Amino acid sequence: MGEIILRPSDWLTAGLVVAIILLFIRTIILSGKLKRLRRSYLQFMGQSGVEDMEKVVISINERLTSQEQEISRLQQSVDSMGQMLKMKKGNVSIHRYNAFGERGNDLSFSLAIVNDQEDGMVLSGLHSREQTFIYAKPVKQGESPYPLTQEEKQAINQALRPE
Repeated sequence: MGEIILRPSDWLTAGLVVAIILLFIRTIILSGKLKRLRRSYLQFMGQSGVEDMEKVVISINERLTSQEQEISRLQQSVDSMGQMLKMKKGNVSIHRYNAFGERGNDLSFSLAIVNDQEDGMVLSGLHSREQTFIYAKPVKQGESPYPLTQEEKQAINQALRPE
């Protein structure tokens, strides 16, 4: 049995046989990985083939462009609604007081209806024993062409900065 591998060519042959066996095992392993990769590829592509890949990418790109345009349009719409909302007269406050300082309760009032830019109006009702007078004053940027009383100014401030 000791005579089987004596020559250098026998050593070379034995090394080549081992290398072939290792390469064969490596080929089997790579074949399995290739089958799994092909299965994943077919599942991903949906049996559509490589020719359709370009159509898929173009379709995705077109949808993305369409969505970006829609997002831009929606952003413009939201911005314009935000500007309109700032102009709405949504800040309301009422300040009650005793206008004449005599007997009685706080039956007089100033009602402010303004937006964030302090544009709107103030209604004031002055109650006396015999009658009630109601006055309306326009307000532009917190000022009016008619003199504003302290109570009216306080109602405007309360409408803009609720407590």
